[in-house]
Amino acid sequence: MTALDAAGLAGVVVILIAYAGAALGWLDPKRPLSLACNFVGAAAILWTLLTKDFNLSAAVMEGAWAVVSLAGLVRLAWRGRARVQAGPRAGAKAAKAATTAS
Repeated sequence: MTALDAAGLAGVVVILIAYAGAALGWLDPKRPLSLACNFVGAAAILWTLLTKDFNLSAAVMEGAWAVVSLAGLVRLAWRGRARVQAGPRAGAKAAKAATTAS
């Protein structure tokens, strides 16, 4: 087994652990840990596909998986940044507005 094989297998294991964790309710699929696991796993698999044994359908799948998980991480970072810039009062106002709207 080469280092690339090991990296690809590690990527598969990371994605499967994240998927199992989400499916069993142990891991929130919208949280950074789950998204990061999916991104790292997909990137590792994609790296092996692009450098060793290319397979178009697998490369498209892993590329899409990496892009979607990275987009989720960027969205979380963007929301966290906006929350920090708005300050603590903005969160209280939004919670009060949601309570009075229901």
